Formats: sequence, C-alpha cells, structure tokens
Amino acid sequence: MALHLKIISPERIEFDGDVASVALPGTSGRFEILGKHAPLISSLETGAVEYVVSGGKKSKLIRAGFVSVKDDEVSVCVEI
Repeated sequence: MALHLKIISPERIEFDGDVASVALPGTSGRFEILGKHAPLISSLETGAVEYVVSGGKKSKLIRAGFVSVKDDEVSVCVEI
C-alpha cells in the first residue's frame, strides 16, 4: 500500500492503517489522493470518505472536516 491513512473524530480514531488511495468530499468538489501526492490541506464537506485497503473498498460518512497530506501520510479530522 502506498499511503498511511488516519481518520480521527472527536469520539475516537475511526481508521488507522495503510491504503492504496483515498477519495474525499472536498468543499470545491470530490478529489482523490494517491501515493506521492503533493502536500495539501483542504476542508471537507458532507459526504463519504472512501479508501481502498487490501480487503477491498471501505467508506465512512462524514458531516465536515479537513485533510492534511504530507509524505504519504494522510490525516483526516472529521465530524461523523
């Protein structure tokens, strides 16, 4: 897997593991993060965070949040 994803809500860590890709509901439109992505900080709106793990595709519905990407580390802070 190319990326390490951590999804954090105020209640708990929702996911912490390696993924192949992450698709996010950005406030300017949906976008995808793959390995070697440029550093990024973006706000998120209501929608699904979808990520691909070795067992297949998973998703988590969110109300809002933000994402930070740096050195193949993707940190997503969300309101569920």
